[in-house]
Amino acid sequence: MEQTQQPNQLNIEISEEVAEGTYANLAIITHSHAEFVIDFVNVMPGNPKSKVKSRIIFTPQHAKRFMKAMNENISRYEAANGAIKDLENIEIPMSFGPAAQA
Repeated sequence: MEQTQQPNQLNIEISEEVAEGTYANLAIITHSHAEFVIDFVNVMPGNPKSKVKSRIIFTPQHAKRFMKAMNENISRYEAANGAIKDLENIEIPMSFGPAAQA
């Protein structure tokens, strides 16, 4: 069966490794006049050192489109599941949880 691709339709593939995803609980956003850089980090309890797991670089125009898409998806999520609690006012200590020992 032959598939015909419509004009302006993207054919996007994803490898198994990328499809597994990478967990991040911190995003650090910086910018210059030409780009926005988002570093995704997984901060572990009791560990003061963490590595950037992924870095995404956007043009300012794509950063704004990404922001609009995130806002739209959060609105849909909250409409289906209720409001997401804002953790902005909750202080999370960097040393939460027991210290790991080997």
